[in-house]
Amino acid sequence: MKTILQRWPEQRASILIVDDEPNNLKVLKQILQEDYRLSFAKSGSEALGLIQRERPSLILLDVMMPDVTGFDVCRSLKNDPSTCHIPVIFVTALQDAGDEAYGFGVGAVDYISKPVVPAIVRARVKTHLSLVKADELKETRLEIIQKLGRASEYKDNETGLHVMRMSHYSRILALAYGFPEDLADDVLNAAPMHDIGKIGIPDSIMLKPGKLTDEEFAVMKRHPIIGAEILGESDARLLKMARSVALYHHEKWDGSGYPEGLQGEAIPLEARIVALADVFDALTSKRPYKEAWTVEAALDHIRSQAGKHFDPALVLLLEQTMDSILEIKTRFAEG
Repeated sequence: MKTILQRWPEQRASILIVDDEPNNLKVLKQILQEDYRLSFAKSGSEALGLIQRERPSLILLDVMMPDVTGFDVCRSLKNDPSTCHIPVIFVTALQDAGDEAYGFGVGAVDYISKPVVPAIVRARVKTHLSLVKADELKETRLEIIQKLGRASEYKDNETGLHVMRMSHYSRILALAYGFPEDLADDVLNAAPMHDIGKIGIPDSIMLKPGKLTDEEFAVMKRHPIIGAEILGESDARLLKMARSVALYHHEKWDGSGYPEGLQGEAIPLEARIVALADVFDALTSKRPYKEAWTVEAALDHIRSQAGKHFDPALVLLLEQTMDSILEIKTRFAEG
């Protein structure tokens, strides 16, 4: 029987080395073969075909080749969504600053000059593969968060389209408030976590068709705390924000919300944003227990709750960004 390690595929990063001179391929092979899985191509056209089959982690690419130049290969890769993420390092004898600038312009991440210095090759390769790994970890973390957000939908009568809409509304409000793009994207991706705690609420309460009793509502009000427990403590910015949104999205500006009765700016801003986006979409969407409100009726209600349920500044921003909000509402309309 094979051991786990024997069944597991080889985890060394794969590097494609492209050069029309066999001696150059031999030199780079000697430098890198102990640490990486290597493949080789002697022309630009051969490299493009191999890349489609093997998807290397990184490419070391000569520039001056007879059929298809390295610049052409790199440009082709960056124009293809399936390969644009692969980092390309040019390994070339070209010394002109204009050539180097052109190479960066077509999408290369670095340059190594010939004749190569082994220590420099190893360092540059290691650096760029580390960046690839960091990007992969970020994408994996985001996928896990998105899947957890979808899990909460199975315990509720809200649809995935509701989650899509309110998440995009949240991003729009965050940008309007002055968040930088990357932080607004975190709000977009944290918003689906707002009701993750409903996973821990019994079906007898979550799926009850009628009004909840006081005792049942007390159980329901625990879902923000359960959500925070599920997400736990983390140093990752996105997970911190997701936990904050899950824990505080039922707090109200006047202090009458739950679970902690926070008031005003003591409520984290991301939770205030998600709360407003969530309510606006809930009001303007059809549910088994109600018809959709008109946008104007929903705005009238929200205006009446400015300074009570909602942050007054965010209510104003909701009105000011309504054209963008309605574009999202149309794009993710229920079928």
